[in-house]
Amino acid sequence: MTDRTTDPTAARSTTSLLSDAMAHVSGLVRKEIDLVRAELSENAHRAGVAIGLIVGAVVLLLTALNVLSAALVSGLAELGIDAGWAALIVGLVYLVVAVIMVKKGTNDLKSTSLAPTRSARNVQKDAHAVKETING
Repeated sequence: MTDRTTDPTAARSTTSLLSDAMAHVSGLVRKEIDLVRAELSENAHRAGVAIGLIVGAVVLLLTALNVLSAALVSGLAELGIDAGWAALIVGLVYLVVAVIMVKKGTNDLKSTSLAPTRSARNVQKDAHAVKETING
């Protein structure tokens, strides 16, 4: 019977196994970092689109306020002339569109939707797999 602590093949085998394990862990960490980068980039793009929607909503809101102001002035001045009420209808339509855009933009910017959840889930799975392998 050979003592494993003095057997040079056992030492090389253990060293080789540790080296392989470290290489796999290193590769796994690199892949997880790449996944986090990709997910953050995707989330940043979505945030950019959401901010664009909010900016568009602000432009429409300012236009709606101008049109509604003109409609109110025209409606009050002329009391019942069609042009003023037409401007009021257009202003209300712009206002509705702006409200819808703001709601969509703010929902897209919620912090929970920007977090890299897939990457976090993968890291948890990897950590669990490593623990099970070690506990074996």
